[in-house]
Amino acid sequence: MSRYCEVCHRGTMSGNRVSHSNIKTRRIWAPNVQRVRVIVNGTPKRMCVCTRCLRSGKVQRYI
Repeated sequence: MSRYCEVCHRGTMSGNRVSHSNIKTRRIWAPNVQRVRVIVNGTPKRMCVCTRCLRSGKVQRYI
C-alpha cells in the first residue's frame, strides 16, 4: 500500500530520531492511509485515502 493520500496528496515526511544521548538518525512519518471504496462522480472507486480526509468528510464512503 502506498503511503500517499489521493485526496489531499499527503505523503511521508522525514526527520530525525533523537536518542537520549542526542544521536540523530533518519526516520519517516507516514500518514494513516486506508484503501476504501469512495464515491467519485457518482460511481464507486477504490482509493487510498488518509483517515483525516475520511473523518472530515472530504470523501463520501460507498457502503
